[in-house]
Amino acid sequence: MDNASFIIQQLINAVFLGSIYALIALGYTMVYGIIELINFAHGELFTAGAFIGIIVLAALQQTGFVETHFVFTLVLVFGMAMAYVAVLGVAIEHVAYKPLRKASRLAAILSALGMSIFLSNGMMLSQGVSDRAYPPILGMQGFSILDARITYGQVFIIVLSLVLMFALNMFVNWTKLGKAMRATAQNQTMARMLGIDIDRTIRVTFMIGPALGAAAGVMVGMHYGSVRFDMGFIYMIKAFAAAILGGIGSIPGAVLGGMIIGGVEVLWSAFLPSEWKDVTTFVVLILVLYLRPSGILGEHVSETRV
Repeated sequence: MDNASFIIQQLINAVFLGSIYALIALGYTMVYGIIELINFAHGELFTAGAFIGIIVLAALQQTGFVETHFVFTLVLVFGMAMAYVAVLGVAIEHVAYKPLRKASRLAAILSALGMSIFLSNGMMLSQGVSDRAYPPILGMQGFSILDARITYGQVFIIVLSLVLMFALNMFVNWTKLGKAMRATAQNQTMARMLGIDIDRTIRVTFMIGPALGAAAGVMVGMHYGSVRFDMGFIYMIKAFAAAILGGIGSIPGAVLGGMIIGGVEVLWSAFLPSEWKDVTTFVVLILVLYLRPSGILGEHVSETRV
């Protein structure tokens, strides 16, 4: 493979990986933007989406539905995974976060960590500790650009990720509910005075963010071929780093941060020992927190709430 093909191959890999990180990071940044809380259970919601996807896909495959209705199968798998996790996200917000909105930050953080542990152990008990194989629905067929190889599965995942990110951007910027979310993120007191239903806005946020994470979980399962109950932890760390890098609370920042983290990880794997690639996430996170704590697209704000 010549230099041009090598660069194209790494660019494809970076966009693919960055798209997944960006989707997960969007869930973090949306929740933080609304209630200024890091949802530490987001990694488990991502994993739950992956497991729902494999359950639905396995059931459809046993009936022969996949072979006869391939496109509709994809719609069902992603749709049901996203719907289930969206409902789960709202339930978590109602049980673990809503009662503590006026409590101290420490209480909310402990509640989020507790919910993360609860969900992780629940999936371990219900799905087992071993890897679960994903049915090879996407296959390995593809095409070449020069000598760089890209599969149709990668193209599908990249395109779907971009569509979801574009749809979220349109929703937030052009719908009435999206404007209510932006107003709530800026000033909850003023938004309430203007007649915005804060509880409804927060519920919608806890639906959309986890749903995007669920879609990313299904993508990871389809591409890598297996999932396990604790896989959300490392993706949570990388998505969190992406959200911090881009500017926590900024939707475009989460997308930019995800692409950067994906690109750095791919380049590290290409030129340095791949077993150390996860270290790059922590290196980038430390550098960003040291050089620009607000992130690339984040705003400098003064902290006044205790």
